[in-house]
Amino acid sequence: MKTIFLAISFLLFNLSCGAAPIDGSLSSPPSHEIFDGLLKKHVSKDGKVNYKGFIADMPTFEKYLKLLSDNAPDRKTWTKDQQLAYWINAYNAFTIKIIADNYPVESIKDLNPNLNIPMVHTVWTKKFIRIGMEDVSLDDIEHKTIRKEFEEPRIHFAVNCASVSCPPLQNEAFKAENLDSQLENAAKAFVNNPKYNKISKDKAEVSQIFSWFKGDFTNNGSLIDYLNKYSKVKINSNAKVSNLKYDWALNE
Repeated sequence: MKTIFLAISFLLFNLSCGAAPIDGSLSSPPSHEIFDGLLKKHVSKDGKVNYKGFIADMPTFEKYLKLLSDNAPDRKTWTKDQQLAYWINAYNAFTIKIIADNYPVESIKDLNPNLNIPMVHTVWTKKFIRIGMEDVSLDDIEHKTIRKEFEEPRIHFAVNCASVSCPPLQNEAFKAENLDSQLENAAKAFVNNPKYNKISKDKAEVSQIFSWFKGDFTNNGSLIDYLNKYSKVKINSNAKVSNLKYDWALNE
């Protein structure tokens, strides 16, 4: 029991506090054109990923990953949109990389280390990503940087966890110049897709993402209020809300 308590405490600390945010110094926003081309080539419009294609194009893909590693965002000179586009692309690109490096796998969760405290040591906490001078994890990028610094709930429809039930990986890179429209389109597409959410006036069966990160969606109202910003079917305020089962199978 004590071991479980320590594991939970350690996990919560990592999600809420942890190290200082990653910051570059005098870096310039890298071009995301390489990633954009690879996504258009190897990701379908509905988000299915051709990991064999990424493996075949690994030398090109690694050039992009090096661009990310060598250009950590500089908070003094980069705009917020430049920073956020960078971090979303970094999360998605390095997720593809860890799948490609271990392919074939049936699920990203198959990459969890077989350790005594599985809640803490997971594929998401593994520090396999080099950003600037730091080794970081996917959780560091999502929870300590994106969620902590930007307070943008639409990122949950943009970052991709390589799973069937995850909001689909976009087949284009996120770019600062049209980031808001990209996030808006991703939110509308996800909320209204019956594969992920089954919505009627009196009942909403929604993705577990809306439960796991409920606080991100309810800063300015209820979860139903947030869903109604994007749902084509307007949900009654007293509608029953439940969660659909999450499918962790690989998104290929």
